[in-house]
Amino acid sequence: MERVDIKGLQVAYERAGSGPPLVLLHGFVGDGRSTWSRQLDRLSRDFTVVAWDAPGAGESATPPDWFRMADYADCMAEFVRALSLQRPHLAGLSFGGALILELYRRHPDVARTLILASAYAGWAGSLSAEAVDERVRLCLRLADLPPDEFVAAMLPSMFSPSAPAAAVAAFAASVRRFNRIGFLAMMWSSAQADLRDVLPRIGVPTLVLHGDRDVRAPLEVANALHSAIPASKLVVLPGIGHVSSVEAPDLFNHEVSRFLGCDA
Repeated sequence: MERVDIKGLQVAYERAGSGPPLVLLHGFVGDGRSTWSRQLDRLSRDFTVVAWDAPGAGESATPPDWFRMADYADCMAEFVRALSLQRPHLAGLSFGGALILELYRRHPDVARTLILASAYAGWAGSLSAEAVDERVRLCLRLADLPPDEFVAAMLPSMFSPSAPAAAVAAFAASVRRFNRIGFLAMMWSSAQADLRDVLPRIGVPTLVLHGDRDVRAPLEVANALHSAIPASKLVVLPGIGHVSSVEAPDLFNHEVSRFLGCDA
């Protein structure tokens, strides 16, 4: 695990491989290693793969409680510059996908390509107001639970019923270590973000990668992203749930490699 100072925040990350840079952004639970371990192992054959722990997750410092999507995006832009990653490919899962869209809004010259996995245009930009309110109330309640109860409440919506038990258990271990302030900062960032206006302006190749058993970001969310992003490609992973990089890493890696022009 390496660390870099970004405007006073210590940001932890893992780096593997050599080649064109590929930066991986996890969701609002878990961290870089738990979300992307199989990508760090496999995709590092062709890329310099960097998986960050967002502020408030994993080994990174806790952000101020006012941190929101724009702050995460500016932090990511500084992170890319600090590591001298020239025009990286960016892949984000769930919250990480929304963060990529905010990054593109604020820093459109950073990314070479975008990979939006199980992603939203923010909760406000992809879900009904009623659904957003329900999620916010649930997250506020879950944030005060003991770790084991937090995991038990969150995990069922993260995977399909057929997800490998060992993979789910490994991811659960990272969720158990959740940072309450970071979790709430990322939750509020997701809840308040409406990124639909960014989608038609995206001018880099974009892959929308989505499991058809995703109950957190249903398939209609992916279809809306694909329809709004010019020349985007939609790939649906059959039988796969929300955290597709963990549940079906070989299939996930195959589609990412194919999109980026490498051998699968």
